[in-house]
This record gives sequence, structure tokens and C-alpha cells, in this order.
Amino acid sequence: MKRLILLIVCSITLLILTPAGAEDISLHGFLQGNYSADLDRSNPDGGDFKWAEERLQLKLEADREPLRLFFKTDAFYDHVDEGADLEMREGYVDFTSSKWDLRIGRQVITWGVGDLIFINDVFPKDYEAFFSGRPMEYLKKGVDGIKMGVYPSAVSAEVIVIPFFEPNVYPDGNRFYMFDPMPAVTNREEREPSSSLDHTETALRIYRDIAGFDTSLYYYRGFFRQSAMHPDSMSSTTKMDLFYPELSVYGASAQGRALSGVLSVEAGYYDSRQDESGTDPMIANSQSKILFGYQRQIWEDFTMGLQYYAEYMHDYSEYERNIPAGFPQERKLQQLTSARVTQFLMHQTLRLSFFSFYSTSDGDYLLNPEIKYNLSDNSWAAIGGNIFGGGDEWSRFGQLEKNDNLYTQMRYEF
Repeated sequence: MKRLILLIVCSITLLILTPAGAEDISLHGFLQGNYSADLDRSNPDGGDFKWAEERLQLKLEADREPLRLFFKTDAFYDHVDEGADLEMREGYVDFTSSKWDLRIGRQVITWGVGDLIFINDVFPKDYEAFFSGRPMEYLKKGVDGIKMGVYPSAVSAEVIVIPFFEPNVYPDGNRFYMFDPMPAVTNREEREPSSSLDHTETALRIYRDIAGFDTSLYYYRGFFRQSAMHPDSMSSTTKMDLFYPELSVYGASAQGRALSGVLSVEAGYYDSRQDESGTDPMIANSQSKILFGYQRQIWEDFTMGLQYYAEYMHDYSEYERNIPAGFPQERKLQQLTSARVTQFLMHQTLRLSFFSFYSTSDGDYLLNPEIKYNLSDNSWAAIGGNIFGGGDEWSRFGQLEKNDNLYTQMRYEF
């Protein structure tokens, strides 16, 4: 129903904008092939591809001040699930004035300064897309909501209201091998927060330049986007209820030039409102998170970026006391490092890149080498891989150890 309402609103807006003239309306898009083959073993369902699809994307933009319409829709055929479908990536209406602006509809929102590490970017992600070798833009999912920007002289602010909850997407058990603490329990029921006033997500970002650093303060009130589980019985479980616990986030970030490069700092406090005492091991405890990042151009067309991330679990003794026997035990302090190196060659038409995660606390890792070549101004092709390993069978990347894949991406833009 919410997609239908959004489509009607965008269509009406397009009719309003159309009389402005054809020069104010643009249509672009691309044709894409994206394939990801297993390197280690076949999928749990017996298939040999994590991803295999052809995709057509159309982007429509229409302007008639002070209104602007943007519409991005994908049509695709998925060879793994053997079916075709349509996906609305974005679809919104902008209203702009000198001191404020308003965006209504499906939109992608990005906050924070991390490179694939998200603290204050609490908006939905598609991790299945990331781990299966899809173009990076498909990691971010859109939300259906309202964003208002206000720009007084001292500071700027963004206010976001999201009435329809959108969870993260994680690799499923058909294409990916994933750790499951109760694999024999197949009777599972998922409950997303209802679309009500009490469950409407709200977020606020206040930002300005301070001494050359882009500085932001963040606030979010909503829900964890990864589900928690409540078994009907810990001793003889027959049914699992999956739900999304309440969450508030308070954070800050700063990014600017320092030490001959770009320095980034971000921190956040995750207030787990449904488990404030930390006694329910099925719900994530409150946590403090921090990120330090540094990026620098080492020589011409070669850049390197490093990050250190840590998350500290509060009320750990209560969590430790109540965790059921046989369940994997989270660490009090989890640490993660990342490195990204990028080299451009052949007048920047060839890009060699390598990205890696390594957890110094869990010992697991992700390696992502990639080669991308621009065939022309309108077309490019890329080949890369995702290699997982180390750690325990339930750790962040250790549970993905059997899912190594080699992917290719080809796109023609028009």
C-alpha cells in the first residue's frame, strides 16, 4: 500500500511538472549484468551462483522551481530465483527555498564518516548485496519518509521522519552458509514494528564547520534493524519469534584535513531501550562505539585509507550471567580494522583496488580485491572477489568462510 501511495504522489507531481517544457525533464539509466560464482563450494541449495542477473535501471528527473521530482526504478531478471521483478530504488519530491528544503518519498540517506563502517548511519543496508559482489550503490536501501533541511546562519540541521520500518537485509540460508544457533527450529515468525505514530522513527543531525572540520551531532529514535529472537522455551524450543528491539542512538562525527591527509572521528552511544539492564541475552545490550579513520594520497593516483573501530558492551556481567548454555558469547570489547588502497592507471580508465576488514578481537577477515576498467565514457566492466575466513563459526566474517565468491559487473549507461 505505501508503495502505491508513493507512486500516485510521484505521478501527480510529474503531471504538474510536465508543462514546464521538455528541457526540464531528463531520462537516464543503465543496462547491467552482474554475476557472482562460488569459489569454495556450492550454495546450501545446491546452486553455484550467489548472484546472477540482468538489470535495467531508469532514472527520471523533472524540475520546475521550487519543485523537483526524482524517480529511480529497476527491472531485473534473477537467474538464481528464476524470476523477474520491479524494484523502486528511490522516488521522491523536493521542495526548495532559500532557508529550508523538504523531501518526501523513498530516499537513500547517508550519515557519518566511516568507510563501510556505520555508527550514526542507522538507515537500512543490504548486506547480501555487499557480500555477493554487487555494485556498492546496492548496499544502501531507501526509506519511505520525510526529510527536512533547515539552514540558519549558525548551524544547519536535517530532521527525518520515517513512518514505515525497513529492516536490514542479511544473506539468506539458500545462497549463503550462515551460523544459526538453533537450526532445527524451523517454525519462525517475524514481527516488524507496525506503521503507527508510536513506532515512527525520528532522526536529527546538526552540523557546521568548526576549525576546518565538518562536524555533526546525531540523534535517532527507532529500532535495531537486525532482528532479535525469543524462543518459546530455552530447553525445548519449538517456535522462534523474531522482532526488532527499540533503540536510541546519540552520536557525533568530525572530518577534515590533518597530517597531510583526511582525518575522521566518529562515536555513538547505542541505548537498547528494551534491555536497559542488560539481563536479556537475546536483545543486544547498550553499547558505546568509536571509529578513527585516516586517508592520504601517497603518490599521484594512489590513495590509502585506514580505519580502527571498537564497540564496548555495557552491563557485560549481566549479559554473561544470563546467556544460555551453548550460545556463542559476544566479547565485551570488539575491535575491527580496515584498509583500502586504490591505484588509477591508463589516464584513470583502469582502477585497481583492494579493501579488507580484519578483527583484532575475533581474528576473522574479509578481503575484497577488484579491477575496474572504463571501456568508454558510457560503459565499464569490473571483476573482483570476496574472501572470508578466520575467527569462530559465529563471528562476523568467520561464519561466511564457506561463501568465497568471484564476481563480475558490466554496465552500459545512457
